Amino acid sequence: MVSPSGWSEPGQTPEFDEFTVVMKGTLRVETQQDQHDVSAGQAIIVSREQWVRYSTPDPEGAEYFAVCLPAFSPELVHRDP
Repeated sequence: MVSPSGWSEPGQTPEFDEFTVVMKGTLRVETQQDQHDVSAGQAIIVSREQWVRYSTPDPEGAEYFAVCLPAFSPELVHRDP
């Protein structure tokens, strides 16, 4: 995924584990307990059924990939209204 500076998606409570690796820039990962700024060369794991929101607050945006287990689907992501 390539996300521009200022991008944000709605919070979600997915039915899958998500392993995210940042290739360029910084990805902000917010959970109910913490906020993590994940930089290029770093990764984060968010467990299923944990609320999470992803954004890219830095001017350079971010490039990253995510692996979801089981696979991502709109029916399993449960985005906030």
